[in-house]
Amino acid sequence: MTKPQVVSTVRAMCGIVQAAQRSGQRVGVVPTMGALHDGHLSLVAASRAACDATVVTIFVNPTQFGPNEDFSRYPRTLEADLAKLAAAGADYAFVPDVAEMYPAGATTMVEPGEVAKPLEGQFRPGHFRGVATIVLKLFQAVPADAAFFGQKDYQQQLVVRRMVADLLLPIEIVVCPIVREPDGLAMSSRNVYLSADERHKALSLSRALKAAESLVTQGERDAATIASRMQTTLREAGIESIDYATVVDAQTLAAIDRIDSLAAALIAARVGTTRLIDNAILSVS
Repeated sequence: MTKPQVVSTVRAMCGIVQAAQRSGQRVGVVPTMGALHDGHLSLVAASRAACDATVVTIFVNPTQFGPNEDFSRYPRTLEADLAKLAAAGADYAFVPDVAEMYPAGATTMVEPGEVAKPLEGQFRPGHFRGVATIVLKLFQAVPADAAFFGQKDYQQQLVVRRMVADLLLPIEIVVCPIVREPDGLAMSSRNVYLSADERHKALSLSRALKAAESLVTQGERDAATIASRMQTTLREAGIESIDYATVVDAQTLAAIDRIDSLAAALIAARVGTTRLIDNAILSVS
């Protein structure tokens, strides 16, 4: 089991990817902030299945954290991450420092489009500006053929897709299913913050989404009714700090009255001091 080659500069990483592509290899990239779990590793597996070489980026991006968010205490576990990537078969780990990604005097930022404005955009102002900026920078540093993202960050993948389309970036965006713990909790690097009691409460997020799916299966189409059931499920578990538990258009995130084809049920709530997100696609066949 060989650890991935660790690369720390944009010039070196870009050169490696371009050399691989010149030799006919398809390169995949998995952007992460580290603190890797099985959800991240599922993206590595997807990249390995579709590509000849896989690069995993590990960079805790300061510009996507708000002033009162957890940038300073966000888990940083590089050695453990590299061991997991070795077991997963990743070829390269791109691990730049902040000065490499944001050179002195850097002021240019990417302003994301309309899909970034509701939901997370409302509750985390500036978050997607930071996300879009760092993802574009990572795509410049790692000019891969395909990038792999998880569905758990549902709005994020829509923002990235829109940016890639708008800026004519020559990269395929692949979105992979949410990976859950056996009890249903969506895997997240922030789960380590949860106490035993909080973790039990956190299961209500996936229960609320299951309730939404069940209502649709039973024929319910009213978005407000489904959202109300989700909110009730969360509150009954003792979660009072709910940023949103809503049903929206799956592509635009616009508010809808009824589910006619494809919708997304999205939740963001605080369990203790930890903010968690989860989602499910609601399909009317």
